[in-house]
Amino acid sequence: MHHVTFLQDLSVVMIIAAVVTILFRQMKQPVVLGYILAGVIIGPHTPPYALIEDEHTIETLSELGVIFLMFALGLEFSLKKLTKVGATALIAAVAEIVLMLWAGYMLGQSFGWGTMDSVFLGAILSISSTTIIIKALEEIGKTKERFAQMIFGILIVEDILAILMIAMLSGFATTGSLELSDVGLTVGKLSTFLGVLLIFGLILVPRLLNWVAKFKSNEMLLITVVGLCFGVSLLAVKLGYSVALGAFIIGAIIAEARHIAHIETLMHPVRDLFSAVFFVSIGLLIDPKVLTEHWSSILIITAVVVVGKVVTCGFGTFISGNDMKTSMRVGMGLAQIGEFSFIIASLGLSLKVTSGFLYPIAVAVSALTTLLTPYLIRSSDSVVNGFTRMLPAPLMTALDAYTRWVGTLAGGSGKKTPATFLRKWGWQILLNILLIAGVFITAAFMRDHVRRWWPTAPGGRDGIHGMLWLTAMILSLPMLIAIVRKWQAFGMLVSEMSVTRAAAKENTAALRGLISSIIFIAGCVALFVIILVLSSAILPSRRLLLVLALVLILMTIFLWRFFARLHSRAQFALLETLNEPPLPHADPQLPSLLSHAELITLTIGPDSPAAGKVISELQLRTRTGASIVGIERHGENIINPSISEDIRPGDSVLLIGSAEQIAKAKDALA
Repeated sequence: MHHVTFLQDLSVVMIIAAVVTILFRQMKQPVVLGYILAGVIIGPHTPPYALIEDEHTIETLSELGVIFLMFALGLEFSLKKLTKVGATALIAAVAEIVLMLWAGYMLGQSFGWGTMDSVFLGAILSISSTTIIIKALEEIGKTKERFAQMIFGILIVEDILAILMIAMLSGFATTGSLELSDVGLTVGKLSTFLGVLLIFGLILVPRLLNWVAKFKSNEMLLITVVGLCFGVSLLAVKLGYSVALGAFIIGAIIAEARHIAHIETLMHPVRDLFSAVFFVSIGLLIDPKVLTEHWSSILIITAVVVVGKVVTCGFGTFISGNDMKTSMRVGMGLAQIGEFSFIIASLGLSLKVTSGFLYPIAVAVSALTTLLTPYLIRSSDSVVNGFTRMLPAPLMTALDAYTRWVGTLAGGSGKKTPATFLRKWGWQILLNILLIAGVFITAAFMRDHVRRWWPTAPGGRDGIHGMLWLTAMILSLPMLIAIVRKWQAFGMLVSEMSVTRAAAKENTAALRGLISSIIFIAGCVALFVIILVLSSAILPSRRLLLVLALVLILMTIFLWRFFARLHSRAQFALLETLNEPPLPHADPQLPSLLSHAELITLTIGPDSPAAGKVISELQLRTRTGASIVGIERHGENIINPSISEDIRPGDSVLLIGSAEQIAKAKDALA
């Protein structure tokens, strides 16, 4: 009768969630709060009795909600967008995590808690909730704005750093200390996983989806996308990472496909269904008794989270070159904790190094900060405006000057200097080394599996090692050849930069050749050592290794050009994927009621009578009958602006009305 219990529990969740969220929508409140309240109502801690019999099933469905929410984030935040906010995201995320770790530890010590409880409290408070922020920003229609894109970038960096933090906390909890070698190994494995997955994914996945889209079947496209999402999420879990990271990475890869707009449309209903269950499951964890027993600690920790994250994230965003308004909006959008905090808290319990009260306190603080998040984001504009008015004018001038100065440093001159080429080639060499590492790590992972699948392999264990080593080397040959060619060019350019004709005179060519040769030989030796270390787990016996090395050398000599062309084609395919523009959104058909309406976009010039005025001053609808339903300003979209919204030179306004009304509006705004 398990299926009946499952159906009963799912019915209770969806019915209560629907009723509560309808009420919240009528009261113009965020539906996320409705989902959480629904979880409290049906939870095991709310009298008279629990309405859910099998909480494990609901937790499983909520995991699907996390996967689809992270996947949707990846779809909306492509890699090209990440590169635009990469520096800001890295600086702000590191500043937030470091300062909140310290604040949480000191707060735990002030409560009289033990060292482990304090350390885990700091870790719990340091990571913001990706899923909660996404939902809150979507509800108020601000996901496309610049500050929201920065928030997404910071969340991505946070999630990656959270994985490292969990690994380090596990080591710290069991040994009481942190080994630098363990941290380095964790960082290396994670970097390899992300690099290999991104590069191969960007080459293969968008082309697969473009091919599937040719069949014009929504069902085929949706099933393929969901299959990729679950497959990569499973791969991440098998390798010891979170499903959230895997779902996000494959979402970011799929975002580079040309049919991304269609894919997003297909995924929204699926995501909304399971994300509702996720937020209900948060409410299920809230125990009113814990709130009453530890209410003072919960309120203090909540205040520290809100104030601390606004300050740390805002500070990190500002010092990376963003204006005060954007920085404070980013800080107010990140003032909560969520799913990773639950994982960290449960890790402490599973390792039996933290007290039992820490997990319910983390859930309660998460619930309170979740309740505050939509209001903080909604009120960020008014808070920022009030704060900037309070600051002295000279201080605001100095802050604006700093922002412009950092902007000029980031912009650069745009000229390609020799250092630019060195950085570019350096990154390309690093990426190729990551790919080679991924090939050898995969071969080492397959070693034991091949032994089980093929117990009668020729040569036994040594033969299997030899086959795996030769296969890994052949697969790595395109990257190895590319590294050798790039390093040779690297050495030649460094030698030309180091030795000038004015200083060396007739010895210029000889000195440049010597420096170039030394750099090239040193690089080849380093590459040999790297290959030796990577292949240590699958190296065959010395005699077999010499034979296989001879075979590999002959293949390299005869197939050098083939492997070079193969790598060039893969590099071209990667660049083509990143540079290919997505297909535009299909224009939605207007309802029959608006069949005679027109929508046009008009750019406001500096001499327009509308420039510098708010919408209410224009009295546009009274004078012409047309209405302003949208404003695009510096890449940010303001949908259905209020009458107090100002119109600025350079704004693109979206007008709706009949042909006659539009003509009058154009004359009035020209």
